[in-house]
Amino acid sequence: MDVRQRLSANLRRLRLEQGWSQEDYADRAGVHRTYVSDIERGSRNPTITVVEKLAAPFALTASDLLA
Repeated sequence: MDVRQRLSANLRRLRLEQGWSQEDYADRAGVHRTYVSDIERGSRNPTITVVEKLAAPFALTASDLLA
């Protein structure tokens, strides 16, 4: 599994565990809902800065989200 696939799977799993819609999560992370959708589908390659923003609502580090 490559890093984009790991990010996609981890992001979706964590978001669903919290019971958040993509829109709820996107608001918490400060990104657009379609961006979250694209990442979860593996069609985006976010920067490390965006990965940090994506990790913050889960109180995780970027490396935790990518593990």
